[in-house]
Amino acid sequence: MENLILHNGHIRIYKRKDSDYWQMKIKAPRKKAIRESTGCKLIDEAKIVAFKKYNLLNSENRFVSKLNNQVHNFQKTNLLGIKNMSKTNIEYILKYSQQFIDLNNQIIKKNDMLFGKTIINIFFENSTRTRTSFEIAAKRLSADIINISPGISSINKGETFYDTIITLNSMNPDLIVIRHSESFINEYLSNKLNCCIINAGDGTNEHPTQALLDALTIKNTFGSFKNLKIAICGDILHSRVAKSNIFLLKKMGVKINVIGPKFLIPKYLSKLGVSIHYDMKSGLKDCDIIMMLRIQKERILNIQIPSEKDYFNKYGLDIYKLKFAKKDALIMHPGPINRGVEIDNDIADDLNRSLILKQVNMGVALRMACLKILIDNKDR
Repeated sequence: MENLILHNGHIRIYKRKDSDYWQMKIKAPRKKAIRESTGCKLIDEAKIVAFKKYNLLNSENRFVSKLNNQVHNFQKTNLLGIKNMSKTNIEYILKYSQQFIDLNNQIIKKNDMLFGKTIINIFFENSTRTRTSFEIAAKRLSADIINISPGISSINKGETFYDTIITLNSMNPDLIVIRHSESFINEYLSNKLNCCIINAGDGTNEHPTQALLDALTIKNTFGSFKNLKIAICGDILHSRVAKSNIFLLKKMGVKINVIGPKFLIPKYLSKLGVSIHYDMKSGLKDCDIIMMLRIQKERILNIQIPSEKDYFNKYGLDIYKLKFAKKDALIMHPGPINRGVEIDNDIADDLNRSLILKQVNMGVALRMACLKILIDNKDR
């Protein structure tokens, strides 16, 4: 029998005379010894497998997913929007995300679920929360993540957006996260690329992962969506977050009030089963959650808006207007916050009422789940 002792006796690699494959015995500190095949015929490859197994066992707070390599109930390879997603699919993604909430609360926030996978972030609009959230999510699953800024890419040399994406696709990434100012651009690309796509916001169309992380926040705060009433307030016309949340929350049976000035509420909303209000007092009545939205200054064209002070007086959330909602109503905001325009400082920073930081926290777990599900589906 060939025998090799490594790492002060914690690793033993051996091969029986009647076998072509190297076996390993691993004894990590404070762990029971394990014996299994490395699956390798070459000694150098067997060493790599054995050391990887040892490091995994030696992680004191190792996270083991019971759902690893599972066939998912949500079987698409792209996440483009909420509109065409079923309630069952939404519930599955929220449930699957729970394991990553647990992982993110551990001392060791790392897993090798996506080891060897390549993910590209390409954002054609400014972003801090979403882009960073996807980057952290990918790294915690051990994927290789590449961030591309259009300002320093070949687009700056005159290359088209389409050529840039097709070129990236030719490098065989497993998934591309795309944010772009053009609505429905990701639906067009989904028929051109052979990697997974996640829509991180397309124009005024949708922002599916934001709606899903908002739903995950609500579920982990209230336990369920039953009998909830939510007010969505602000620039509804230009908000992809509002649109995705309306699609999702209606599927979950939530009652929705939409609040804002008439010129910032689109006409099609009346067909989506929401209640439209033009003043905060009636719109916030009996609401459990108030979801404030950012004024989309970069998308408002040829629209006369009042001064920021006047807007805040009518539609900004302050202590006085908060009293129109339920006594224990909670506050949400997708960020970034325009303080003193959409929301008062005291409310935004009130940890007893504000879920804003919890939304950010839930976002990492939700996006970890989405990356894992889509890449699993693609591999199958």
